[in-house]
Amino acid sequence: MIFIRNPVRGKVKTRLAASIGPDEALKIYENLLGHTREISTATMAHKWLFYADYVERDDSWPRDIFTKKRQTGTDLGEKMFNAFENAFESNYGSVIIIGSDCPGLTTTLLETAFTYLTTKDIVIGPSNDGGYYLLGMRQPVPQIFQNKSWSTPTVLEQTLADISMLGLSVELLPELTDIDTIHDWQAWQQQTARS
Repeated sequence: MIFIRNPVRGKVKTRLAASIGPDEALKIYENLLGHTREISTATMAHKWLFYADYVERDDSWPRDIFTKKRQTGTDLGEKMFNAFENAFESNYGSVIIIGSDCPGLTTTLLETAFTYLTTKDIVIGPSNDGGYYLLGMRQPVPQIFQNKSWSTPTVLEQTLADISMLGLSVELLPELTDIDTIHDWQAWQQQTARS
């Protein structure tokens, strides 16, 4: 499952736009969407695409590859839980959710996450801002999505505490960078220039 924002000028990457303007921020977000589309298309998994505001029928996400839906719920936690519940009601045995902010995410990491879910209850890809870029599970766990300070540096810590309290097994993927600010974007560009 992929959560995205509709790519509308002034509505995406607002923290980034505060530094570089809404036009450049939109370009960067469209670049991130393209990367996310490419790596997810290459996986063998069924692919559900969840738009934040409205479903785009004829955009650059092919309908024959991506089942298109709209996010439902009041906050990010409820929206993610509703998406997971929807997937498990459709009889999927393991489900992974990603966003569209992580240029370091690869098809190999997505496949690795599914492999981990053959033996672990939960898999998480931590991001360097204290959140996560990937979450996968084999059954719905509502507590993971409740009582979180979303978009703050404590999300991963709170999530791991819930997993431990529930006695569930977890595997962590490598830490990656989400692109939210101009500092994130510049650091990523420097990293790719070196590699």
